[in-house]
Amino acid sequence: MKNSKSPLIIDALQYNNWSEKVFRQMNEGGVAAVHATICYHEDFQEMVENVIAWNRLFEQHSELIFQGRCAEDVLKASDEGRTAIIFGFQNCSPIEDNIGLVEICHQLGVRFMQLSYNNQSLLATGCYEEDDPGITRMGRQVIKEMNRVGLVVDMSHSAPRSTLEAIEISARPIAITHANPFFWCEALRNKSDDVLIALAESGGMLGFSMYPHHLKNKSACSLEDFCSMIARTAEMIGVERIGIGSDLCQNQPDSVVEWMRNGTWSNERDFGEGSANLSGFPEQPGWFRDNRDFENIFSCLRKTGFSEKEVERIAGLNWLEFFEKSFGTQK
Repeated sequence: MKNSKSPLIIDALQYNNWSEKVFRQMNEGGVAAVHATICYHEDFQEMVENVIAWNRLFEQHSELIFQGRCAEDVLKASDEGRTAIIFGFQNCSPIEDNIGLVEICHQLGVRFMQLSYNNQSLLATGCYEEDDPGITRMGRQVIKEMNRVGLVVDMSHSAPRSTLEAIEISARPIAITHANPFFWCEALRNKSDDVLIALAESGGMLGFSMYPHHLKNKSACSLEDFCSMIARTAEMIGVERIGIGSDLCQNQPDSVVEWMRNGTWSNERDFGEGSANLSGFPEQPGWFRDNRDFENIFSCLRKTGFSEKEVERIAGLNWLEFFEKSFGTQK
């Protein structure tokens, strides 16, 4: 339960094995809102089945969670000691090849959609492709429609040219909900200085990831090193453009990470950010195991030199302001 001295906490990406235990940990950690992935490779009908499953969870655990559709819902959750769950896609597969489904997805409560997930999509190029031709013709039209309805363009798993073009094309600021700077950890999923600067100059947001493959020294990454990286990034792009996007995948079996990496697109086993020797989910760093551990990060940020107001911004207020500007219909 959030206490009066705790900052408002928003996590811009989690994909947990959802359960009452996880929801109670959110409650104990004072987490006001979580952007929850509800799709990776699913088509529209499969996505609807996932929404139905979430509706059951909202009914069964109404004292802990509810569906969040706007910034006001985050404040409501904070006031009531609950967590607002905000839907998002890590791929564009649910809209299939039909631009009309963008608005339908928004009406269902979806507020974030990645234009690609590691591979080439109908809209953009993923970060694992050798060639990046940028945003496609359909991608340009879909971005325009996402801007209109209030569905945030997320480029977390996209390649550099596609990301820079999305920033330029989008009339509204985009997000990279879960990634870290490439200067700190040279993972394909992490983002270059050019991308981060363009993101910030356009009013976009970066969520720092605690997924071990995005961290320097992976699971052995120290909290002090992580917070020093945040400080360096804040100096580069501004403290008002950064937040948390933990990419927490708590209690998921290794079969899920195989689904995330392979979907139905490959007959060969793809290890993504892992390897044949480390093919499953990596172990979380000791300082961030679950939703009760955010205060470890905030405490270290204070020791690193951030003021209390800056910590509050990183913890959730920056995302809250972004939600206020992004989730509604374009005026």
